[in-house]
Amino acid sequence: MSEVNKGKRKEKCENCTKQCNKKQSEDGADSHEEGDDINGQVHEGPQLLLSACLSCDGCLSEEESLKISQQSLEEVERVLALNKKCDVSKHKVLVASVCPQSLPFFAVKFGLDITEAAQKLCGFLKSLGVQYVFDTTLAAGFSILESQKEFIQRYRRRHHDSNALPMFTSSCPGWIRYSERVLGSLVTPHIGTARSPQQIMGCLVKDYFSKQQKLSPEKVYHVLVAPCFDKKFEAVRDEFYNSLLETRDVDCVLTSGEIYYLMEQRKVSVEELDSVPLDHVLGEVGDLAPVRHEGRGSEGFLEHIFKHAAKELFGLEVQEITYKTLRNRDFQEVTLERDGETLLQFAAVYGFRNIQTLVHRMRKGRVPYQLVEVLSCPGGCLSGRGQAESDVVGRVDKNLVQQMEEAYSSLPVCLPEVNPALHTLYQDWLQGQDSPQASALLHTQYRNESQVHTQPPHMQW
Repeated sequence: MSEVNKGKRKEKCENCTKQCNKKQSEDGADSHEEGDDINGQVHEGPQLLLSACLSCDGCLSEEESLKISQQSLEEVERVLALNKKCDVSKHKVLVASVCPQSLPFFAVKFGLDITEAAQKLCGFLKSLGVQYVFDTTLAAGFSILESQKEFIQRYRRRHHDSNALPMFTSSCPGWIRYSERVLGSLVTPHIGTARSPQQIMGCLVKDYFSKQQKLSPEKVYHVLVAPCFDKKFEAVRDEFYNSLLETRDVDCVLTSGEIYYLMEQRKVSVEELDSVPLDHVLGEVGDLAPVRHEGRGSEGFLEHIFKHAAKELFGLEVQEITYKTLRNRDFQEVTLERDGETLLQFAAVYGFRNIQTLVHRMRKGRVPYQLVEVLSCPGGCLSGRGQAESDVVGRVDKNLVQQMEEAYSSLPVCLPEVNPALHTLYQDWLQGQDSPQASALLHTQYRNESQVHTQPPHMQW
């Protein structure tokens, strides 16, 4: 992370701590809402950022601080510089994977549509010395399909397994970190085990792709471009590190804003960049146009699992999903009904205050949902602070986010169930959908650390 960004994060974390301490003297968790909906207008309170709380100095060990410090532009430039030297033994093949939620940021900044912006971004990364540029949509497809399968299994054992439901989504590292460190056994057994798109992409690159290229995984340096700072924490988790080869599935996460900062630092104009198509993980030749999954600017886990469950469990085809807004736009629910009976009830819960409300209700046994899509950023992944933060620290640039949402919604939807590349990889890479290989590489487990770590005062709600 650049020194500029370090400074901004530090300031934001200190502001967040003051706000958290202030909140302790006020009402309980039910008051922690993102904003109240009054006469159709959302009135937001001060931004209490989960990502800021979890990444302040009070929460990081020295080892974690060292690992996070390596998730930086400086580290990537160090690897690039080594590649320019004569010592071939230290050369690494640089691979970059770009989250689809980052592409709208570059589209808005470049004044181009997403496909053109993706090609310009690819051109810039390759001009630096990156040899392959992928997007993570394929990896997200794996994560969605595995989550759909797990939800069906959990639903069918709900009567004899108290931890089966509700199932919480697991793609947001801020939420995972908070669950493990603060909530513990109340929540961790309920978190879906499918790896996030980021970490499945890490496996694709370090396992499948490196074998296709006849490279040892430690010879590949994998950079991921993401909208969120919290993705850096996810990349350095112990379970995603191969101690034998001394390599991580994702070596470095850079935010969209950090990449754009690098472009500004090097005085690179969009006009002078070559337009280069993204690469195919399968090595196929041809232009790869960006696509998206269903949903509101994240990966659409709720919508995909809802439609799959409706068909698999009840034989119902759901074409369009209607969200019902509750207290605010970041706490919404979706219901499947038949003959007046509620069959399924899912919720999308975004932002720290709404998460606190959800946890408060769970402690009281008042959560009616079978699945909850949880994201720590209000507004979802497009609003990640690695790309959507305004000049006022801790505030979102709402105009930028609106433009990104419009750009993202313009992408065609690709259903993972009908993606031929996924079916090919399930067979050629994983030896089948229910194989031990698929279980090992597409799933993980979450820890209960709440009794191990001493929580700083501002994290005790």
